[in-house]
This record gives sequence, C-alpha cells and structure tokens, in this order.
Amino acid sequence: METSKKVKQQKKKVLLMGKSGAGKSSMRSIIFSNHVAKDVRRLGATIDVDKKRVKFLGNLLLDIWDCGGQDAFTESYLTSQKSYVFGDVGVLIYVFDVESSDFIDGAHGNSDRDLQTYGSIISALDEYSPNARIFTLVHKMDLVANEYRNEVIRSRTTAITARSGRFARTIGTYATSIWDETLYRAWGSIVNSLIPNLDVVEDGLRDLQRVTEAEEVVLFEQNTFLTVTRVSSEVGDENPNRDRYERLSNIIKTFKNSLSGYTESNSSHQFDSFTIKTLNFNLIINRLTYNTYVLVVFPPGEAELQCARLNILSAKDEFAQIESVAEGAEDDFRNRRGK
Repeated sequence: METSKKVKQQKKKVLLMGKSGAGKSSMRSIIFSNHVAKDVRRLGATIDVDKKRVKFLGNLLLDIWDCGGQDAFTESYLTSQKSYVFGDVGVLIYVFDVESSDFIDGAHGNSDRDLQTYGSIISALDEYSPNARIFTLVHKMDLVANEYRNEVIRSRTTAITARSGRFARTIGTYATSIWDETLYRAWGSIVNSLIPNLDVVEDGLRDLQRVTEAEEVVLFEQNTFLTVTRVSSEVGDENPNRDRYERLSNIIKTFKNSLSGYTESNSSHQFDSFTIKTLNFNLIINRLTYNTYVLVVFPPGEAELQCARLNILSAKDEFAQIESVAEGAEDDFRNRRGK
C-alpha cells in the first residue's frame, strides 16, 4: 500500500544553455515530453527563456529554464537579466554543437567564440550560484565518424575544462546524440546529482537485492525512464556491457510509448509489470511506486520468480516512504528503519 502523505516539495532550478541550434530543446523534448528523435526536427528555435516544471520522484520539482541561444538573448542574460537568470541555480547544463565552427580547433584555426560565451556564463554562475553543479554536453556526436569520436571528445573536454574556472574540478562532460543511448547516460547522471536522499534509496535497493539474490536492481523514474540509481552483486559488476542501463532506458521508454497506440489511456503508466524468463536468469520490470519502476535480474526458476514478485510487492510501501524523506532527514529515517 503506497503512502498518500503529503510531503514538502523540493525545487531545483536547472539552466539549459548553449548556442542556438545546438539541440537543447530537442533533447529536452525527448527526455521530458516523450518525443522521438525523428519528430524533434519540427521544433522551432527557443525565444528568450522557455520554462517547464517537471515533477521528478514525487517530492522533487525540476524548474527547467531552456534559454534561447541567439546572441541577443545571451547578451541579455549576461547583462540586464543576470541575477534573474543565474540566481538560485541548482544545475547548469551547457550544450556545445560538435560541428560549430566557433569552437576552437587548433588544426584549422577556427575562432573560440563558443568558449568565450561559455566562460562568461561560468563567471555569472560563479557570482550568483557558486554551489551549482555543471554538466557540459558535446552534442550531435552522431555526425562525427566513429574513428574520430574519442579524440574529438578528449579535445573538447580539455578545452571546456580550461574555461570552467573553479568548477573545473567537478564538471561532468558527456558526448551525446539524440539517436542513441548517450543522451540517457548524460541526463541520468544529471538527475542523479539532484536527488537529495539518494543514499537512502540505495539502502532500500540493497535490501531488495539481498532478499531476491539479484545480480542487479535498477530504479527508473516512471515518466522519463532515466536511471535513478542501481545496485549490483559481484556477478552483476562483471557484466561487460557498461552502457546497458542507458540502452534499457531507451528501449523501455520506446516500448512504453508504443503502447499508447494500443490503449485508450494517455496515462504515462501504461504497464505495471514486464517479465522475461530464460534458462539463465529471470528479469522483472515492475512498477514500484507512483513515480518509479524497478528492474530486478535474478536466478532462474519459477519459485525464484514468485518469491521476487512477493518481495517487490512488500517493498512498495517502504519505497513510497523513502521518496518522502526530506533533504537532511536521512539519518532520522535510517534510525526509524533500524539501520
């Protein structure tokens, strides 16, 4: 039984910035609005600031500010709107277009205009939100030939880090494309950094892993199907497919969206459970709370499958309570659980 107790909402301001045409609105639409990659080409340029509030994991509200990247808007953000745009920021996501001719390239002598703008934005963020987290995405990597991708992302990361000021020690840089799972990897890491009680969530997942003898337990947010967090056994740690979580996010979300063509409901909860049984393992994807799904990979066998279903059912109420834990109250919750 899931708790219906009303909890205090926690708000996080997320700035999404970058040059016009870098792909900011496209990736936001894929992650948060259930668009598919082939449909985002119809999206127009963002004018000034497009704000969208997204409910994430029950008590976390993401205020996403998608900032138009045209020069006039950027100048306004850095002058007349400076305190308004850069105040109280939790996360800055800055998107670089990998094909931009304004990103310095020592081999061809191109300008560094993109990096100059980024440096000015970093300075403004340092002034008004010095505790913000920064993630930079080198986007449209599908346009770079496979054999050059590692070198391109290395050189871009070095140049970006050099312009990141005191944020350079903690910045996260990712290569992304709307056409593959890299977008989910980057955004999964971003939202992971925003969850205030992540360690308590992981404690609950470890308990579920222990009672089901699972190789892996993965928690997904129900609407975006981004990976919130995961735990694994020693066997699970040996899995060589390091991008499997992001691939699962992409596959499951596509599957979930495809169901809308066969159901009358427009609800984002279009399935409650999905099971795969093989000779080598069982896999369950099950709705855990109103805001999450859990994936559990565990040993084969019908008895193991039924026991896992019962344990997931038993865990639902506890995870509903975990979602309601306020920031700073994790130790008190652990004491009540006897941890």
